[in-house]
Amino acid sequence: MKALIFGIDGQDGFYLTRLLQRMKVEVFGASRSTTEWTKGNVADLAFVKEIINTHRPDYIFHFAANSTTQHEALFENHDAISTGTINILESVRLHCPSTKVFLSGSAMQFKNDDIPIDEQTPFEASSPYSVARIHSVYASRYFRQAFGMKIYVGYLFNHDSPLRSEQHVNQKIIAAVKRIEKGSAEKLELGNIDIKKEFNYAGDIVEAVWQLVNQDRIFEAVIGSGKTYSIKDWVEYCFQQINMNWKDHVVIKQDHVPEYKILVSDPRLIKSIGWKPVVDFSQLADMMLHA
Repeated sequence: MKALIFGIDGQDGFYLTRLLQRMKVEVFGASRSTTEWTKGNVADLAFVKEIINTHRPDYIFHFAANSTTQHEALFENHDAISTGTINILESVRLHCPSTKVFLSGSAMQFKNDDIPIDEQTPFEASSPYSVARIHSVYASRYFRQAFGMKIYVGYLFNHDSPLRSEQHVNQKIIAAVKRIEKGSAEKLELGNIDIKKEFNYAGDIVEAVWQLVNQDRIFEAVIGSGKTYSIKDWVEYCFQQINMNWKDHVVIKQDHVPEYKILVSDPRLIKSIGWKPVVDFSQLADMMLHA
């Protein structure tokens, strides 16, 4: 059994690689910045065709993306997500049409009315990132319908690990707490800390991905715990672990406009195939604090 992962050097690629290796699956990877795997850009059709034709994998996982909704990433997200998806699907159609393909989707591509999001929730093109994600889903539906290919989409809700960069607020908080514990006098600047979202563990999320691609009943699924906590909850818990009062070290930006008030999944469909998260809120925070 072989698996090819695009974006293998990212958080999700890392955890999926470890999972597949435990399952005795031979793993190949591609990334623009890798030193360990094959270096290449998923937006380059010739590169994608060559690596897929060479390895003829049983599974392909597409995680390559810049996970930001900022407009400045418009072309980068289009290249990695939209063009990358088309390149992968057409290469699979030409060279190994029985390969199972997983495409990473996002909670951020749905219309969010502050209620749990499921597979029936309509899409909303609210950012360049969501536009690219929505395009990749429609591409998958076309190839699935027109050519009978097995293409899966997992709509991933917020998930973290010690591998997250400080671009993500959970890791930004963790890193500041660690520095403050060591004596830093800095003030941690945050936006609206009353925002509620899921605090999932990346290792749990890739377990769901693996279960999804190993069945033939469900091809698109929301992947999340369905449990929310506020950013304030995360801040309070992390500072409690170093016996400090978060209010002494945090500054709230009053002019911050959040993208949402609450972002939560309805994961009944993915749970119907036997998946459930294992690592909870406090276990994730402890893991990241002690990494």
